[in-house]
Amino acid sequence: MTDLVKLRRALISVSDKAGLVDLGQALAARGVELLSTGGTAAALRDAGLKVRDVADVTGYPEMMDGRVKTLHPAVHGGLLALRDNAEHRAAMEAHGIGAIDLLVVNLYPFEATVARGADYDEAVENIDIGGPAMIRAAAKNHAFVSVVVDTGDYAALLDQLEANDGATTPAFRQTLAQTAYARTAAYDAAVSTWMAGAIGQEAPRRRAFAGTLAQPLRYGENPHQAAAFYTDGSARPGVATAQQWQGKELSYNNINDTDAAFELVAEFKPEIGPACAIIKHANPCGVARGETLREAYKRAYNCDRTSAFGGIVALNRPLDVATAEEILEIFTEVVIAPGAEEGARALFAKKKNLRLLTTDGLPDAGAGGLTFRQVSGGFLVQDRDNGDVTTHALKVVTKRGPSEAEMADLMFAWKVAKHVKSNAIVYVKEGATVGIGAGQMSRVDSTRIAARKAQDMAEAMSLPHPLTQGSVVASDAFFPFPDGLLTAAEAGATAVIQPGGSMRDDEVIAAADEAGLAMVFTGMRHFRH
Repeated sequence: MTDLVKLRRALISVSDKAGLVDLGQALAARGVELLSTGGTAAALRDAGLKVRDVADVTGYPEMMDGRVKTLHPAVHGGLLALRDNAEHRAAMEAHGIGAIDLLVVNLYPFEATVARGADYDEAVENIDIGGPAMIRAAAKNHAFVSVVVDTGDYAALLDQLEANDGATTPAFRQTLAQTAYARTAAYDAAVSTWMAGAIGQEAPRRRAFAGTLAQPLRYGENPHQAAAFYTDGSARPGVATAQQWQGKELSYNNINDTDAAFELVAEFKPEIGPACAIIKHANPCGVARGETLREAYKRAYNCDRTSAFGGIVALNRPLDVATAEEILEIFTEVVIAPGAEEGARALFAKKKNLRLLTTDGLPDAGAGGLTFRQVSGGFLVQDRDNGDVTTHALKVVTKRGPSEAEMADLMFAWKVAKHVKSNAIVYVKEGATVGIGAGQMSRVDSTRIAARKAQDMAEAMSLPHPLTQGSVVASDAFFPFPDGLLTAAEAGATAVIQPGGSMRDDEVIAAADEAGLAMVFTGMRHFRH
């Protein structure tokens, strides 16, 4: 690969004009000839810079509403020619093709166009053709050509030129080329994903995902694993879009757990009342409503105080001072909320290891979208679990139906169970979890573990009996046998919500009737692996 390459000629064609004039001025000051198109050329000329139109180079005007302007041998030959190849040099001389040493292109804003709800025709018009073609050509020929696709790389380019007397190094060009190919790949992924949805293809033959580096991470789930955090460009409120006010850099596990916590608390609309979710290792250890945010936090904390230590706290309303004071009573890794009062931020500022994140709102728990998970040799793709049920959709299957209070708690428990690793069992009393069993191979074991945790908390709080007495219980999938249901009854549960659908539903219903339980079927399960 050629060592230093002096920049003599640059082609600039950008949709995002941020930093454009400063870049143009810096290049012109080094004697670099500027080629450009349309609005980019106009912006550079308005700044007093000398610019040559690409149309002058190609001999053809822009045509077809700008669809055809750079797709020409005079452009692609200038990008692709190998400068150390005699035949290439001869072809360039014979056809009057000048070398292009720098390409600066950012693409039509397709992702932003789709995100604002553009219709099909407008989305198609915002699919860039000439830009990706030039980018790929320049990136392929990175032995001789520098290609810049992100405005954030302008400063690095100018630093290179300053350090190398107007030239770029091979390593720098390689880095730019890798970024360029990643950008065109992400762009094509966005187009193909949008089109699959637009034409109703739930399982297209080829599926692509892409992301932009948000930050390298110290390590992954464990210190021996390398890791990084990428964003997908969506505006969905959450850990990827949050502002971090303080604390050290988030870890891989912090990000994963914070996402789980915020998605869970988003099930509870703030206008209905304050809610809090506390997460540990991607599972909730306490979820509650309250008259105040402070009360919601305390009730969530009292579900499992041991597990809450070092956990993640998510709130559905802006953090206030009273709640901040309560949270500071124990060590907490991360707090995420739609906002935070200045006084609450000041309190947290005294705890350098506590991270505080705020967002512009809550994610829509009912929104669609895709999730994916890698497996050996491939990956699994599915719709986001945005399923929910209303009280009108529930089927009462026992002789006794739930009371109004039981029904409210059943609906609360069902929302929480959706976010607990399977097999999931959730006991709820008066709008707060009082026992959670997660991730067990046997449903009856999850039922027992949740009840035992409630017993432990009763002893820790000097209560006469566990709060599972008089609670309701949610199961993310059906009870295959009566044993799990009877274990919940022994713990004091009086009502049950579950999907139903077992071959032994009749036996389970009969056991519920005999125990005096009210039970409803949802017809929907919430496995979470």
